[in-house]
Amino acid sequence: MSRTNAVTHGRGRIVAGLRSLYEYIVLFGSLFLFGLAGLTYTLIGAVLYPLLPRRFGARVGRLIMTGIFRPYIAIIKASGLVQCDLSALDALSNGETIIVAPNHPSLIDVVLIGSRLTNIVCIMKADIQDNILFGGGARLAGYIRNDSTGNMVRRSVAELKGGSQLLIFPEGTRTTSQPVNRFKSAFALIAKKSGVPVQTVFIETNTPFLGKGWPLPKKPQFPLVYKVTLGRRFEAGDDTKAFVDDLEKYYREVLNKSSVRGEPAEP
Repeated sequence: MSRTNAVTHGRGRIVAGLRSLYEYIVLFGSLFLFGLAGLTYTLIGAVLYPLLPRRFGARVGRLIMTGIFRPYIAIIKASGLVQCDLSALDALSNGETIIVAPNHPSLIDVVLIGSRLTNIVCIMKADIQDNILFGGGARLAGYIRNDSTGNMVRRSVAELKGGSQLLIFPEGTRTTSQPVNRFKSAFALIAKKSGVPVQTVFIETNTPFLGKGWPLPKKPQFPLVYKVTLGRRFEAGDDTKAFVDDLEKYYREVLNKSSVRGEPAEP
């Protein structure tokens, strides 16, 4: 190797090393910042929850959630390592009562949706609501635990009839079988009992980061790309099973045309 090539190669290694260091700083710095915000909100929520009337407190809690999620998205986008196109969600920000039903590729999905919609109530795993980082805030916001199907359905229907938007993942958990897992029936039952339409939402990404089984300390390949698009809106009929099967088929058809990895999806 000539001296010139050796110098160029050495500079390239330094640049690559600095970029890798920057990526680690952004990754763990942003995770720390998000965790700190969640812990702070939990403490605030624990204080406000017994003091505020339930419905008013929930509205305050959801606004605070958006106030945490939106700056977080702005910060990670400003790093240059994350690309997010969430503009399609603005069409749902008029407050109309709907069931928002996205696919679920990663843990960040709730943050993506919640950063744009200010009156959305989420159905969450019970262990997340019990988590020290998010429990107090989730209770203040009126988020619904999924540990009892009957109670989950009743509370969801009540929230929809009270004018809230409901966020529920038809897969029930993060995607492990591409493009989506088999759908659960809870969202269809809620739609049937409430008479509220299901708005299909597609979250597309180029990375398995924060997907099921992803080790948190593992650095992903940057840049991370997230794109959210809206699909058709469905009314639940009397046949819940057929409704679930039809929506699952629709999601598979749309997500097999990835706007992140290939041609733009056409909902």
